[in-house]
Amino acid sequence: MKIAVVGTGYVGLVTGTCFAETGNKVTCVDIDKSKVEKLSAGQITIYEPGLEKIFLRNIKEERLKFTTNLEEAVEDAEIIFLALPTPPGADGSADLKYVLGVADHLGKILKGYKVIVNKSTVPVGTADKVSAAIAKNYSGEYDVVSNPEFLREGVAVDDFMKPDRVVVGTRSERAKKLMSDLYAPFVRQGNPVIFMDERSSELTKYAANSFLATKISFMNEIAQLCERMGADVDMVRRGIGSDERIGKRFLFPGIGYGGSCFPKDVQALIMSSDEVNYAFEILKAVEKVNANQKLHLVEKIKAYYNGDLQGKQIALWGLAFKPNTDDIREAPALSIIEALTEMGATITAYDPEAMQNVQAQIGDKIKYAANQYEALQDAVALIIATEWSEFRTPDFERMEKEIKHKIIFDGRNLFDVYKMRELGYHYESIGRAESIKADKI
Repeated sequence: MKIAVVGTGYVGLVTGTCFAETGNKVTCVDIDKSKVEKLSAGQITIYEPGLEKIFLRNIKEERLKFTTNLEEAVEDAEIIFLALPTPPGADGSADLKYVLGVADHLGKILKGYKVIVNKSTVPVGTADKVSAAIAKNYSGEYDVVSNPEFLREGVAVDDFMKPDRVVVGTRSERAKKLMSDLYAPFVRQGNPVIFMDERSSELTKYAANSFLATKISFMNEIAQLCERMGADVDMVRRGIGSDERIGKRFLFPGIGYGGSCFPKDVQALIMSSDEVNYAFEILKAVEKVNANQKLHLVEKIKAYYNGDLQGKQIALWGLAFKPNTDDIREAPALSIIEALTEMGATITAYDPEAMQNVQAQIGDKIKYAANQYEALQDAVALIIATEWSEFRTPDFERMEKEIKHKIIFDGRNLFDVYKMRELGYHYESIGRAESIKADKI
């Protein structure tokens, strides 16, 4: 099948590459000439485990190519995917200018029947708007379909190639047949392709992400209670996660969620609700809890140092919003950096993938280390903000040689509290009453 993917950001590049991997001929389009040149030359522009290998293979096999020419890309395509940014506008609602701009352009160049697929996360009613934008300049046959992605950064290739479900919003039997054929190789194990109307499909994506964000914020509230009541959030998590009605996933407390999806989608669903005169109070609380949780470690640090952080050198492990990605959008680490530097602390950070992105955003506001141990040099304390696997079992003997004081503020609960007691650390984590608090240094 011949496919066009408009947009080569995270979703577009993963989508195009994975469709090519199953034998389709895919042309990806982007207005950024420099980016297209890099991709065409085999230089991948995002970090995602497992993606580069199949990206290079499909370029070599000439199943995957890149262009700035939209007309060229869609001319022979049976299906056109729109994988375009929908950033929050000034009021928090999703900005559809890129999606509708491309739709308008498509109306001027379409020839023959096409299926146009919204792959971006878009508000309810966007399929109707896209269809209307195309219809202004095109009177031929076409269908607009909603097909939201459910990719997790860090495991996006596996999520795409082996989805637990595929959601397709269309009432057109012709479009349904094409989408069924396209996704058939991905659901051979029996996972469902769920067909529904376009509006239900659009809402499904927002509902899914908002529910997961709610689970995270709920557990962070429970963690706050655990710290005050002398309970252990890890035990509570295991106790409730064994209930199949609740499930074990997304029950880990920490320093709040970030990334490109949860913050934006929660905000957008709140705004969409307001537009139909419904106050989505739970989601408003989720936003508030998450904003507070991002600074929970900062409050612990302030309390330990009695509010005096002037001149304190602090090490920071982790900058990305989650491990196995270089994505720093809404990353809790950035909120921590902002708060601590405002109080006069200096920070040396290390992240396996995200340092270049942070430096591009905040410059030399902090220092950047070549590895996790270099970040500890002359530091009076360590903050852990991202649960990269290499942080889970560090060389504690080497750590002792580098760090000035054995103090750790762990925002991801990586270490066993009793082991940290044996090692002589002042160790504070999230929601664990047994966090080890040594005498202040």
